[in-house]
Amino acid sequence: MNQKTFLMISSMAVLLSAALSGSAAETTLDVAALRAKAKAAIQPLPDKMPGADKDLPTTVTLGQKLYFEKRLSVNGKQSCNDCHLVDQNRAGVDNEPTSKGAHGKRGDRNSPTTLNAGFHFAQFWDGRAKDLVEQAKGPVLNPVEMAMPDEKEVVKRLKADADYPKLFKAAFPAENKPINYNNFARAVAAFERTLITRDRFDDFLKGDDKALNAQELQGLNLFLTVGCTTCHVGPTIGGNMYQKIGLIHPYANTNDVGRIKVTGEEWDQYRFKVPSLRNVALTYPYFHDGQARDLRSAVKQMAYMQLGKELTDNEISSLTAFLNSLSDKTRKASQ
Repeated sequence: MNQKTFLMISSMAVLLSAALSGSAAETTLDVAALRAKAKAAIQPLPDKMPGADKDLPTTVTLGQKLYFEKRLSVNGKQSCNDCHLVDQNRAGVDNEPTSKGAHGKRGDRNSPTTLNAGFHFAQFWDGRAKDLVEQAKGPVLNPVEMAMPDEKEVVKRLKADADYPKLFKAAFPAENKPINYNNFARAVAAFERTLITRDRFDDFLKGDDKALNAQELQGLNLFLTVGCTTCHVGPTIGGNMYQKIGLIHPYANTNDVGRIKVTGEEWDQYRFKVPSLRNVALTYPYFHDGQARDLRSAVKQMAYMQLGKELTDNEISSLTAFLNSLSDKTRKASQ
């Protein structure tokens, strides 16, 4: 090898080394700066939900019993927990595209998780219930879901039980006739206000530099820069606004026209409540119709439909890794 060739090879090696070093530097994130950037858009979940400070322990206990009560369905086969499974540390969903009601017929929308739901600014995909109390009243009387004929029949069944009269009295001690439909819903809401999750991402936000691994940090950085925080912000990382699905590119399913059925406003066509991303890795399938079976597919579709971006496989992997850090440390999927 002559001197000229040696110098050329040496120069190329130096340039290659510099390029690789530069590339590594670009992918090395300043964790403190990333945390500050994240906290500007997303905050840790509070210790209590709004209204929880007024809930008596006896009201929570009653609400938990009612949440699992199958006699609140017309044929005694359905409880809140059949579609929103929270027992056995499950994630508040049944992991079905849509859920079966008491008569075996499926609803037309995916059942969202009850975990952290009390932090949301409205309930249901179309926001037709303003809070957990209003939400709890809906499924029991819905003919497709629990299918009870009316409020009177619900109250009748509760009064006929040996335990409920004293439980309602303990939960609502100031009332002369505590067993009524509104108090049923108030009790269920009190229980649901206890369903707060704790995840590694909040540990990171609170200062734990080791809470997320390198790929999850890359995913968080991408989440903050690619456009996800246009809609997914706040402590629940969603659940605090409505947005049109198919903002840039239309969603394939146009049968469900969304919030327009509630408001009658043309602006609300195809608009739905932005779902919370807390526990998202456990609450598949995705979208209001449950048609995205896995998280990678959902991430890819959302980037294209909402942001007009086609993500690379590596970007999808990084984003899904970050989203997995939003899962409660103890909970699991239902199937």
